[in-house]
Parts: sequence; C-alpha cells; structure tokens
Amino acid sequence: MLQLTYNQHLASGRTNRRQWLRMGLATSLAAIAPQGSRANERSGGLGPATGFGRAKSVIVVFAHGGQSQIDTWDPKPDAPLDVRGDFRPIATALPGVQVCEHLPHVARLMDRLTLVRSMSHEDLDHGSAVYLTLTGSYHARRSSNPPPRPTDVPTQGAVIRKLRPSRQFTTSAIHINGPALAPIEVAAGQHAGLLGKAYDPLVIGDASAAAGAVPGLAPLDDVPTLRLSERLSLKESLDAYAQRLAANPDALAMNRLYGQAYDMLASPKALAAFDLEQEPARLRDRYGRHRSGQGLLLARRLVEAGVPYINVIWSPSNRGQDEAPDDTDAYGWDTHNDIFDALRNRLLPRFDRSFAALVEDLDERGLLDQTLVVCMGEFGRAPRVALEPRFAGASPGRKHWASVYSIVAAGAGVQRGAVVGASDRMGGEPVSERYGPWDLSATIYHALGIDPAGHYFDPLDRPLQISAGRPIAALYGS
Repeated sequence: MLQLTYNQHLASGRTNRRQWLRMGLATSLAAIAPQGSRANERSGGLGPATGFGRAKSVIVVFAHGGQSQIDTWDPKPDAPLDVRGDFRPIATALPGVQVCEHLPHVARLMDRLTLVRSMSHEDLDHGSAVYLTLTGSYHARRSSNPPPRPTDVPTQGAVIRKLRPSRQFTTSAIHINGPALAPIEVAAGQHAGLLGKAYDPLVIGDASAAAGAVPGLAPLDDVPTLRLSERLSLKESLDAYAQRLAANPDALAMNRLYGQAYDMLASPKALAAFDLEQEPARLRDRYGRHRSGQGLLLARRLVEAGVPYINVIWSPSNRGQDEAPDDTDAYGWDTHNDIFDALRNRLLPRFDRSFAALVEDLDERGLLDQTLVVCMGEFGRAPRVALEPRFAGASPGRKHWASVYSIVAAGAGVQRGAVVGASDRMGGEPVSERYGPWDLSATIYHALGIDPAGHYFDPLDRPLQISAGRPIAALYGS
C-alpha cells in the first residue's frame, strides 16, 4: 500500500494528505498491535458487556475546587484527630462502606454507585489541574494557572463534538454553570483548543435564574420561524459584503454563535429541553432550587433530548466564598480554611440532596443504564487540618492534595455498589492501583463507544491520540 511516495500519491490524484496519513497510521498501528483489536488491547479487553458503547450520554458533575476525600467519600475514623477532622462516618447501603455523616441521601444510594478511592496525579494548582481533569493531559505548565490558548489540547466535550456529532440535538457537548474560574479567570481545558472554536462546547449559565439557563432563548410571539429564517438570510446577505471579516477570528466566532443560537431557536426540541418550567414543582424542589441543583435537573433533561456530553460545574469559581461569603451558590470546594463550616453548612447539604436526586431520577426513568454519571474534582485535600494564613477564614482547612482522592461513578454498565482502590490510613497515598485523569477520560470515551486508543485529525491534518489512558476496567467488575 505504501510503495509510492507521499508526493507521488498526491500527484496521482488518488490520495490526499489526510488519506495518506490515515493509511500510514493504520499500517503502523497494525504492524505494532498484538493479536486482537487495538481497542481491546488498550482498554484492557473491555467490550460491550463491560461498558463499551453502553452510554448514550455522559453527565460529569465537576466539583470545582477539589472535594476533600476524607470529609466525603473516604473517611478515616481511626486516624489522629488532625487528620480525621470534625465529621463522623455513617453506614451506607453498601455493607462495610462508610461515607461522611453529611451525605445521608447519597449513603442510601451507595448500592447503585461505585467509589474509586485511588485517583492520583501530580498537579497541585487549580488552573492546570482543571486542564488535566477535563482534557486527560497534563498542561505544559504544571501546578500553575495558565490562560486558555488556541494550542491547548481540546477538552473532552470538544473531542466528542468532533467524533460523535449529535443527530438528535443542536450540539453534542454542553457545559452548565460555566465557565469554571480559577478563581476569577477562565481556567484552561474547557475549550476546543487546537481543534478550533467550531468544536467548543456550548456554555450556558445559571439554570436557576428567572430568565432561564439561556436568556433570550424563548422565541418572541411576533417572530415566527419563517420570519426568523428571513432575518438570518438578511444577516447572511449583509455578511457577504463584509469579506474582510472572514479573516477576523472574533467575527468568525461570533458568526458561529449566531448560527448556534438560530439552530436552537429553530428547534422545538432544544427549546423544550432548556425549559425547566415543564418540570413539576416537587421535582424541582427535590433537586434544589439553587444553581447547582437546577443544573443537574437540566442535565437530566438534556440526556432525554439526546445530548452525548453534559458537564455540570458545581460552582463557577473554585473560591467564590472569598467574594461572597453569604452566598451559598458562590461556594467552591477549595476549602483552605473554614473547611468544616463550609462543608457542613454550605456545600454538603446541597450536594447530598442534589446528587442523590439526579441518580434516583435517572434510575426511576430507566435512563441510568444508558447514562454514565461521574462526580469528580480536579484533586482532593491534604490529610492534615491546618490554618493557612494566606487565605481568608478563621478556622483550619485542608490544602490541595493530588496524591490520592476519590471520584464516584454510576450507570452505563458500571457496577452497582462497589469500591475500587484504597488509600492509606491517613488518606494521603494510594495503597492499590492508581488511576489518573487520563484513565477517567478514556473511560468516558469508551462508555460513549469511542475507542480511546484511536486518533482524530486536527485542522492541519495531524493525527492526535484520543486518550493516553486506559478505561478503568474495575468500574465494570473486570
């Protein structure tokens, strides 16, 4: 197949550059691959029975700021007081497994969830750790707060938009309550990066706001679909006389936003999906009439509408409490000081009810079997409780900690009621197999039927690896 040179193939007109690269890549991979499919080799032999392609949608609940594993999913009651903290553990529906006392609703659902208690990586600052978590790749500037760049590795939602375009909805990837800020600047890792803005996930705002998650989305009574289409045609005609804008990236990005807005306005299904008023008041109350709770309810509606990837950011700022200490909606999980007050009175009661409501609601509607739900932060918190003078607050908290932390998964073939991995007695290091964000990223692609061992092409026709990780086989009992 590769006897002719690249230039000869181009001259012959039989093969373009992208086809040549694909042939060469396929041949090279075939030459080095062992017997069996590359997907099975890279994913530990996982097939359809253990999660591959089981998910029609993925919901990521992003606990921005870093949940304390010791004060949520992995309590350490036998550790010294300055490690175990103020909270007691409670029993769960999974015999022998305990969680924090402030998660009673989740505790009753533990037989539907799987905990992973041995997540681990090496990045210790929010910006670059958000990048790592949402792309599956380390940033070139580890443990820093880099701004988004056009050369960034694309976020998971952007890769899914490219490889899994939605046939049912106007977009394949949506970020709710975004963008994530660290603490006031937009964190890297949430955009399409080198894939180009055309693949950016749709970012929408506060689902609990009176105007709705997408203000202005409701069509005006005096602007029917035909008139809206005529307005779009007029805009396109005017744009044709402004050729100089074609080279302006900001103008091109704005044009894409116009197109996306028109697609939603012209789609009754999209309009209906964003309308939380269609939900019974009792169910809205069950999720919680706050930003994060209504965001999770919107995520469930988007699953029903056929959106493959939804990321619900629990709080836009990792440390919003610094600027708005009386606004519970503003609280992020970055609890350097006042950790027990913030968790007890602000974060955990809402999270407990809302996350439990999401899992129960999906299960009751028969959607959990086809929806992968993942709750994760960018890292965990340090074992030792201590007062940090550089941060606001009068009582002790916990520093950033990436050596070990916990995540939760459910649905789409994930075991019902299991614990994967373990941390040591102090909650500081894994004592079992470690898993990284790259493995979680590979698991998300795997669940959606995307081979994480495969490749996609960037705008310069360069083949890029989908994921450097391996799906977490233990989630499926393998």
